[in-house]
Amino acid sequence: MFTDPVKNLKVFGLREDMIVADLGAGTGFYTIPAGKIVSMGKVYAIEVQRDFLITVKNKAVEAHLDNVECLLGDVEKIGGTKLKDKIIDAVIASNILFQIEDKDKFIEEIKRILKSEGKLLLIDWSDNGSVIGPSFDKIISKDKAREMFESKGFIWQRDIDVGDHHYGIIFSK
Repeated sequence: MFTDPVKNLKVFGLREDMIVADLGAGTGFYTIPAGKIVSMGKVYAIEVQRDFLITVKNKAVEAHLDNVECLLGDVEKIGGTKLKDKIIDAVIASNILFQIEDKDKFIEEIKRILKSEGKLLLIDWSDNGSVIGPSFDKIISKDKAREMFESKGFIWQRDIDVGDHHYGIIFSK
């Protein structure tokens, strides 16, 4: 395993009553652990691939989590998550930035759904020369990612250790 989602979410500071959005949820690597941590809150798993959402839904049922809602959505469009403005306490965006074509719209959508005191956990592939992960030309460096989010008004809180092949950054809105 490259990284430990439970450890990363604890460092991120999720609390039991938070409303969380996992953007590009994939098969639920962060959604399911987040659902367990925010036991009195809610986790929205936003994914563009239906098959992944079915997997997440099945995992949530298997884990007896009734606070996970799966939404088919496009995180590269304003309103594409189908979430209302300013309702999310915490956004998780893991291993998605390198795939996003319209990074400006992605960042604006995160900004739109986050409450004014909301925060973002950004995890993505590092450019450490590893042969695993996306091709080097797809990787967005940690410095570039920080610059992109700060230019849109996000405030860097700190970097976190998420393993050898990724970087982790916590931002606040």
